[in-house]
Amino acid sequence: MNWITNYVRPRINSLFSRREVPENLWTKCSECGTMLFHRELSENLNVCTNCDHHMAITPRARFEALFDGGAFAEVQVPGPLPDALHCRDQRKYPDRMKAAQKGTGEFEAMLVAEGEVDRTRIVAAAQDFSFMGGSMGMYVGNAIIAAAERAVERKLPLVLFSAAGGARMQEGILSLMQMPRTTVAVQMLKEAGLPYIVVLTHPTTGGVTASYAMLGDVQIAEPNALICFAGPRVIEQTIRETLPEGFQRSEYLLDHGMLDRVTHRKQLKDELVTILRMLTGQPAAVKGDLPAPEAGTAPEAADAKAADKNG
Repeated sequence: MNWITNYVRPRINSLFSRREVPENLWTKCSECGTMLFHRELSENLNVCTNCDHHMAITPRARFEALFDGGAFAEVQVPGPLPDALHCRDQRKYPDRMKAAQKGTGEFEAMLVAEGEVDRTRIVAAAQDFSFMGGSMGMYVGNAIIAAAERAVERKLPLVLFSAAGGARMQEGILSLMQMPRTTVAVQMLKEAGLPYIVVLTHPTTGGVTASYAMLGDVQIAEPNALICFAGPRVIEQTIRETLPEGFQRSEYLLDHGMLDRVTHRKQLKDELVTILRMLTGQPAAVKGDLPAPEAGTAPEAADAKAADKNG
């Protein structure tokens, strides 16, 4: 009886019991509603395979796709005071920070890295919208300054990927002070004669748009990204008029001269390399390596072999 109870019955139950399926295997596209398998979506850089809608992508995943072999070195960013204003709304600010760090696995809302993109060495910074809406706080200001200083030190171009809901309200005036601080950091690059490229992703709003996100030498945006200072709902309520179709989206801004390019995420790497190598006076990027010639197959060896045969 013990053998049947302890072995046979659990074995039968395990064969016929319902297996639990992880909840994160499928993602629903917010535009067309298509259910996308997580591996397929990740391989497509978080772009819907049905309607081409560009979903949010974390800075780390973006850098793994951008840098050669997914290899990059993180640039250390000085940490600011954790709660300088002792802010508390519905929750304490430190508690919100801990929840965001646990949910994203990142320390803050911006990641700074250095590496090679098609053998073109760059410094890159990217905001994480999943971390408190990518809001611009003191750490983000420090990150942009650290990225600019590293670029000037190494004489490298800086590429910045913006994604933010604006300034971080829990840091008040200290957050707003990051606007002039980051503007000065961008000026450091211009004085050093180094390219500063901005890629605006969905959404880029508020004080971020009013400072470093619109100061690039070249302004590129992903398709259908919301780029604005005040959102369309606020503007409609203020002026009490219906806004044009696609107002404040990247395609609309491109048509009205506020952007240089609107580029699909899968084509962005090649476009960045082309622009950066043009601005830095480098030859076109090498897309692949030819294998080393085998011994005795070089032109000189072939000529010598033919001479020996004729002689």
